[in-house]
Amino acid sequence: MNEIITSKLLPEVLDFLSQKQFGGFAGGKDLFSAQDCFIVSHDPGSGEKIAEIAELDAAEVNHAVDAANRAFLDPSWHDLSIGERGALLHRLADEVEKQKHVLAQIESLDAGKVEAQAVGDIQNFVDTFRYFIGLSQTVPTRTTLAVSGHEAWTVRQPWGTCAFIFPWNFPFLLIGWGIAPALAAGNTVVIKPAEDTSLSAIYLAKLAKQVGIPDGVINVVTGRGETTGSALSQHQKIKRMSFTGSPEVGRLVAQSCGHNLVPVKLELGGKGAAIVFDDLDIEDTAQKLVNAITFHTGQVCCDATRWLIHEKAYDDFVSACIEKLQSVKIGHQLQETTQMGPVVNEKQRQRILSYLDKGKSEGANCLLEGGTISVNGCEGHYVKPALLSGSLDNIAAREEIFGPVAYLARFSSEQEAIEMANQTDYGLANSVWTEDRNRATRIAEKMIAGNSWINAHNVFAHGVPYGGINKSGMGGGVLSIETLMDYLRSTSVVRPL
Repeated sequence: MNEIITSKLLPEVLDFLSQKQFGGFAGGKDLFSAQDCFIVSHDPGSGEKIAEIAELDAAEVNHAVDAANRAFLDPSWHDLSIGERGALLHRLADEVEKQKHVLAQIESLDAGKVEAQAVGDIQNFVDTFRYFIGLSQTVPTRTTLAVSGHEAWTVRQPWGTCAFIFPWNFPFLLIGWGIAPALAAGNTVVIKPAEDTSLSAIYLAKLAKQVGIPDGVINVVTGRGETTGSALSQHQKIKRMSFTGSPEVGRLVAQSCGHNLVPVKLELGGKGAAIVFDDLDIEDTAQKLVNAITFHTGQVCCDATRWLIHEKAYDDFVSACIEKLQSVKIGHQLQETTQMGPVVNEKQRQRILSYLDKGKSEGANCLLEGGTISVNGCEGHYVKPALLSGSLDNIAAREEIFGPVAYLARFSSEQEAIEMANQTDYGLANSVWTEDRNRATRIAEKMIAGNSWINAHNVFAHGVPYGGINKSGMGGGVLSIETLMDYLRSTSVVRPL
């Protein structure tokens, strides 16, 4: 490994990586492939190998699911009171917070995430756990029903083993969003991290054992989506399934779950719009949208990637954005001066470059040339921010690129802006930027998506439901009381009087 990079790593991180080969984790023990198969994990910033990750098959997935099912029925977990379970989960959250900078460096090195942003992701995991632990203590699980001639009530109880497939862009944060409500409700979990970014999930599973979470409550299966992920989503002994990723793979997961009649939650992609009026501070708004599109190198499903600008503000806004994007410092994710790091792998870099070429071939104007960029001493997967403009029928305006690329278009009226924002098959998150509160409210409520933000983008407050519609998802959202209830099944009890 690059000596400059190694010198920045904490001793705990170096000790963890010295293992070199990592398996999954099931029933409190490491889980390796019977065929001794491994996937090489690279540092996206340097291109260097950092670890080998076990590629598990259906037999190992079955072992992990069985471990989770046994743990669900074991008194050491199943018979805990809500308070006792919450105390255990608080121990895990506290330990994650204690090791926040260790986990952040593992996440940064594995996912190409700027270290300061990775620190924020780890803290978000901690905050998410504490939110759902607290919520589980206050939400009633028994509800009396007023029914004439009957004594009746409903009681909500955990489902059992819940399976999760997570993507590579926010590995640890999304694990928190997924498993925190499931565990707080009393379920057990099997986590399948992305093959490119499995290390933080493995570290978490070992921390869980260290703090006293019973074996089998938190399990990790590593490997590729088409093998390990497919085996997990097709498993007949899971009780709930959650997938975060692309719509294309989401459809396959939903088909598997539909065949087994397993409830599924899909958190998929997006092609968000930002509607910008001419009554705001142009420089400030431009900076905020530039920050959004360059955050984690644009690998954010809810990003505003279509910027719809009022014609009176368009030219000044474009000039401000170009100036700010050209000043973004691109570098290795562990360098303190870096503002934007690499994308996760070469496949993703080529995807971004191909969309730039396709967009221009379909007539898009190139306002700011993107493309590859070299970083001194690092053979990683780097791209420059890009701005395109033109018709919203362009492929670069229609399809999710998942990189630091925004597509701009002009509008002249409020109604035109709404129609343009809704000109998409996706439905995850949009934003409206204006000083006019009434106008902001009107537009926010008329945009067709699961989430609308006003004078901000990428806002995730615990307690506010976050989820997508249409091509962006189905089956419920995250971060709210509704999410906790997703992981509690309902039983009606009736006694005729």
